[in-house]
Amino acid sequence: MSSLNLTPIDRRLAEARQNLDRVEPAELPEMLSAGAILVDIRPESFRQEEGVHPEAMIIERNVLEWRLDPNSEARIIDIEPDTPIIIMCNEGYASSLAAADLVKMGFSAATDLIGGYRGWRAQA
Repeated sequence: MSSLNLTPIDRRLAEARQNLDRVEPAELPEMLSAGAILVDIRPESFRQEEGVHPEAMIIERNVLEWRLDPNSEARIIDIEPDTPIIIMCNEGYASSLAAADLVKMGFSAATDLIGGYRGWRAQA
């Protein structure tokens, strides 16, 4: 599909993914063992309905940047800027946008999980 045919959000998603080294579900265990942080940004209702990844830190999307920003009073964890942060949503769309925002904030190794929680569950 030509970029001329993309909707504005599809264009934004494509731009966000250009700078992400996205993670396949099969790569996740090794990355977590190596020190990556998995962040589940799904709403509570989705987590209750579908479950959670046992190693995921829960930070809903609407507060993600404040909870990770080293200068925010709302920060909940200290993370080095080069720590791999893998964002997980339901299917891997909102997570791409969130990861791109974290990269812009200085978290150089932020990325997302291809297929999101549902992709991980399907391969688990």
